[in-house]
Amino acid sequence: MGPISVGIDASNKSFKLYASGIYDEPYCSSSKLNHGVLVVGYGTDDGKDYWLVKNSWGLNWGDKGYIKMYRNKDNQCGIATQASYPLNTWLENRKLVLVHNMLADQCIMSYRLGMTYFADMDNQEYRQSVFKGCLGSFNKTKKHNAATFLRQAGGAVLPDSVDWRDKGYVTEVKDQKQCGSCWAFSATGSLEGQTFRKTGKLVSLSEQQLVDCSWKYGNMGCSGGLMDQAFDYIKDNKGIDTEDSYPYEATDGDCRFNPDTVGATCTGYVDITSEDENALQEAVATIGPVSVAIDAGHISFQLYVSGIYNEPECSSMDLDHGVLAVGYGKDNGKDYWLVKNSWGLDWGDNGYIKMSKNKKNQCGIATAASYPLV
Repeated sequence: MGPISVGIDASNKSFKLYASGIYDEPYCSSSKLNHGVLVVGYGTDDGKDYWLVKNSWGLNWGDKGYIKMYRNKDNQCGIATQASYPLNTWLENRKLVLVHNMLADQCIMSYRLGMTYFADMDNQEYRQSVFKGCLGSFNKTKKHNAATFLRQAGGAVLPDSVDWRDKGYVTEVKDQKQCGSCWAFSATGSLEGQTFRKTGKLVSLSEQQLVDCSWKYGNMGCSGGLMDQAFDYIKDNKGIDTEDSYPYEATDGDCRFNPDTVGATCTGYVDITSEDENALQEAVATIGPVSVAIDAGHISFQLYVSGIYNEPECSSMDLDHGVLAVGYGKDNGKDYWLVKNSWGLDWGDNGYIKMSKNKKNQCGIATAASYPLV
């Protein structure tokens, strides 16, 4: 038959931190299933039977995205409790990809789709798997402690294209995995860029610290948060640790901030005029990478692989994902924003997406944009 979809209990910390070997968790439940994975094989190592399981948390989790789970051990973690072959969903997504890419070949569509990690999920499963309330507390009308972005009088002369990766402002693509911490990755990305702008040193900062330590500021760890609230915390905390000193675990934990390993500080943050793409362009061109919130819930985003993303059903107000605008440009006469995601290198165009620019604030990219002051 081939690979089989299964539900498992993946709630234990040992699963989230798994790196290699045959996973054995005696506290796993065989009935309380909370995560969908794909069984792609089985075998035996040193006399121990295992299932070979493909996860959907990127190559940086587990054994290059896979895990060996105990087999023939009282249905540990419920791996045989709810098994099915997701042929219909996969075939429907495959059909969508083929039809869409035929239109892209005819230049009717400006972007291409592919059978990504999310191809065996329907759109509802994708939303539940990826977002987990990532920007669940988003409120456009909420009062913030922000300065307002002031555009240059008479209008600034801006370059036709910008890519801050070429200037050393942007760290490698990261992977938030199963944790709804997109807001933390967006915030650190902007602060990494501003710190480089000031010091000339690119330092990867700790998203895990924001997940663990900024609850009093309205953030909820892996259940969601906001970039501005992260900046508020960093300002009051007098810094954020480096990624190396406080590494990412993709789960809520106790706060372990160490003032001796601070990698960056900020004195506040600036909110860019809402829904104004011209103001966002000026900020990206003159300041550096900017934190933005978008609507990323559509199947077109789920299966995106290249080109300029154009989704007319995108909302400019119902925002569910925090990302980083690192530049802008034009391809074949179409304007785009260059956006860094936090789903690893296997999603999109090596972790990036080009999103439509100057198209009535499509997907809300200019609705809630901000950057920290350093």
